Amino acid sequence: MKKIFILTGELSGDKLAYEVISKLKKINPDIHYLSVGGENLKSLGIHSIYNLKDITYIGITKVILNIFSIKKKINETAKKILEFNPDILFSVDSPDFTLRVAEKVKKIKPSIKTIHYVAPQVWVWRENRVKKFKKFLDHILLLFNFEKKYFDKENIKNTFVGHPLLDKKFSSKIDISSLVSKNKKIISVFPGSRISELNVLLPILLDFIKLMNKKYDNINFVFHSNETHKNFIFNILKKSSLNNVEVISDTTIKSEILSRSIFAISKSGTVSLEICNYKIPSIIIYKLSSINFYLIKFLVKIKFVNIINIINDREIIPELLQSECNASEIYKTVNYFLNKPELMIKQIKQVNKTIDEIKSDTPSAQNAATILSQSLVS
Repeated sequence: MKKIFILTGELSGDKLAYEVISKLKKINPDIHYLSVGGENLKSLGIHSIYNLKDITYIGITKVILNIFSIKKKINETAKKILEFNPDILFSVDSPDFTLRVAEKVKKIKPSIKTIHYVAPQVWVWRENRVKKFKKFLDHILLLFNFEKKYFDKENIKNTFVGHPLLDKKFSSKIDISSLVSKNKKIISVFPGSRISELNVLLPILLDFIKLMNKKYDNINFVFHSNETHKNFIFNILKKSSLNNVEVISDTTIKSEILSRSIFAISKSGTVSLEICNYKIPSIIIYKLSSINFYLIKFLVKIKFVNIINIINDREIIPELLQSECNASEIYKTVNYFLNKPELMIKQIKQVNKTIDEIKSDTPSAQNAATILSQSLVS
């Protein structure tokens, strides 16, 4: 029986891997799996060698403070993979962890095929990493077509598979009246998927909602969460005494809420693409510690954090970062958009044009699963 080790580094990678392996199981049900994964892969009956929380860190300073622990996990993970001896090591995102493991594994056992899903963002920083990848990666699966040039230059096998957040179909129609009454408008809020992000952004967002409530009495604010942090957010919302806030984690309900939202506020990250795909006007917010922010600002070579803005090299979706990420600025920006519908329409049109340019014709997970299946026999 063929074997695949699935290597993720955080919750989002676990979710991406779940989508791919779900498709692969339909193509070839006779594969044995082991992983570093979370609840999504677990639901497919795939065992994880340890808890994903053990390796999830955010911010350069956190990584530095945990550097010895991370190195130990890299060595431990590589050892477990070599013991499992898979035909393919399928790594997903989180390159500072997953690719260090892949490099160690490939060095010791070159016969293990290494396939990486979600290319490191070399167009943001550290482009010279590509030369190193050539030594230990057999195939890189790209989310964006414009990434090809970076890997073609070094003759690294790569395939554009598309971005999974742009695959979504919006057919579900479910009753959400228990969450939001029909006469209320909805603003979707994405406060982050890590506790460190939530601790920073939730107080700011709650103060923003209090400002909004002074002017609007017909808006419900729905916080989108993963199952892991839903209760954490719920308890903070409960303490706020606000009666027009909800938190959801169910994927189907999220889809329905998004389809009915008039606006969205999202922390910087890939979730902003999902919002764009639902044709919802939005803004981006984010706040790091000062030292992390200035370190990143020094290292990166791009002006924006949102992918739509990066591709267009101009601010189409407003970005409120660091000192601008405060309740007052968020309120001013959202209120400005709500009072100027023509600006919301303009943003949606500009975003749609970009989405059409970067979309794959077939689903990303299906494309990735097909490549994995073909790699098992080639």
